Amino acid sequence: MQGKVISYIILLILVCTNTSFAKNYYVNPVTGNDQYSGTTPSLPFQNLDKLTALQMHPGDSILLSSGAVFYGSLELKNVKGRKGQPIVVSTYHAGAAKAGEKAQIKAQGKLNGVLLENCSFVELENLQISAEADGMPTANKNEMCCGLLVRTSRVDQYAHIHLRNLHVENVFYEKKGFQRGAKEVKTANGSQNYGWGIRFINSLEGASIEDIKVQDCLVKNVAHTGIKFTGKSAQYSLRNIEVENNKVMETGGPGIQMSGVEHVVVRNNIVDKSGSMDDTRKWGRGSGLWTWGSNDVLIEKNRFVNANGPGDSAGAHIDYNCSNIVLQYNFSANNAGGFCEILGNNYNCAYRYNISVNDGHRVKGEKNAFQEGKIFWLSGYNGKRKRKGPFNSYFYNNTIFVKKAIHAKIAIDKAAEGVLIANNIFCIQGESSAVLGDQYRPEKAGMSQVKNVVFRNNMYLKAENWPGEVSIQDESAIYANPKFKNPGGSQISDYLPMNSKQLKNKGIQIQKLPGDTIGLLQGLKLNYDILGNKITGMPDLGAIEIK
Repeated sequence: MQGKVISYIILLILVCTNTSFAKNYYVNPVTGNDQYSGTTPSLPFQNLDKLTALQMHPGDSILLSSGAVFYGSLELKNVKGRKGQPIVVSTYHAGAAKAGEKAQIKAQGKLNGVLLENCSFVELENLQISAEADGMPTANKNEMCCGLLVRTSRVDQYAHIHLRNLHVENVFYEKKGFQRGAKEVKTANGSQNYGWGIRFINSLEGASIEDIKVQDCLVKNVAHTGIKFTGKSAQYSLRNIEVENNKVMETGGPGIQMSGVEHVVVRNNIVDKSGSMDDTRKWGRGSGLWTWGSNDVLIEKNRFVNANGPGDSAGAHIDYNCSNIVLQYNFSANNAGGFCEILGNNYNCAYRYNISVNDGHRVKGEKNAFQEGKIFWLSGYNGKRKRKGPFNSYFYNNTIFVKKAIHAKIAIDKAAEGVLIANNIFCIQGESSAVLGDQYRPEKAGMSQVKNVVFRNNMYLKAENWPGEVSIQDESAIYANPKFKNPGGSQISDYLPMNSKQLKNKGIQIQKLPGDTIGLLQGLKLNYDILGNKITGMPDLGAIEIK
């Protein structure tokens, strides 16, 4: 017994000793010197390169002088904190800096503004990062430049990478004036060198990164994707991810993209002008958000607006090989590619209690467009394989408004199986038509084979809103004007329907589709609408419950 007590005391001493020895390293490009100790604000290091050789220990911090400009790249490799003692990269107040002012990292000519390689329990905050091209060290094909890159190069189980209050902007591999060529935007994800905002990459078999957070960040004006996660899809090697309260603006590619991820929440983000073409170095195409080869992703309370591009470029779409992807409580508007897009080999995915305004305005053949915009699209496309699915797609209590100047289009692949469309409002002022799916291997015309369909209790402004040529039809349609408070407006509250007589309690309770044993992981029944109003009695139609 005495031996156990002594062992416990020794362990306690070791823990306390390690904590007490945690160091702060200060860096100031004006008052610093790399010959200083760097451990006090009065004797800071000067350059980011000095930090690369440091032996970091749990609880250590790197503090950059706020308001200062650092030229170069911050690289941390094989750095590991531990639970309760992360390694923190942040700022300290120095000189005449304003309160809360960020330290700036300008990585001109570098491949990364910040690189975290094989790291665990590392937190970054209060940094402004840019990486304008200025003569890259190499010109290898498919090389990239990143504002912040997290990657693995050694098989291990990594965890706890938290990013807060970062400002990443102006990230380009190529020099200003570079021309991509008309064909580049039609490649699947771009084939040339690009600048990216924040990237997580784990392509190693057997490696994983868990507990990832990207919160309160601004990503703006990058050549390709704003925030991107790339894992091994077979094992979902990026897991337990939170992407919250970020603004992603003017990206040349998608705003947010994730592949090979599992257990993800994407909440309260604003994505505006994905697929931007305001710089010739940008790709010029991209949805506000899309998933591929992923499982259990909840996308809620986001704002996806003004996506541009000749293909895809929806507010948020579900690419192939996914399962259990749920979009709810989102506002989607003015996105060229459309609103709902679920591709092939997807299982148990849903759009519910969202609002879509003037989505799908793209016209195939105009402005280099090779796909029609669509307000609703179920596609069996899943790469080079035979068309398959999607399976058990749930689409309910959404509000869709399309102004008269837009020709609304709908496509449902005959390979789809298990489709629920209920309790929605389709307020389409202009014309509607059915089109064939036109992904890279377009759907061919033929007899419908869609099985296990529940299609009822939806409201339409007029009968033509859901074209008769579409392979499945509403068995109990309601035709009426929802009388929105301010149709065409840019706020959720503008789509409060005033026609309570035709809407209130007119929905159905959502049940599992025939043959579906799963439903949705989060459950099919919601207690609140998009505005937080409690749902009482039978569901109303659309995304807003009438009080």
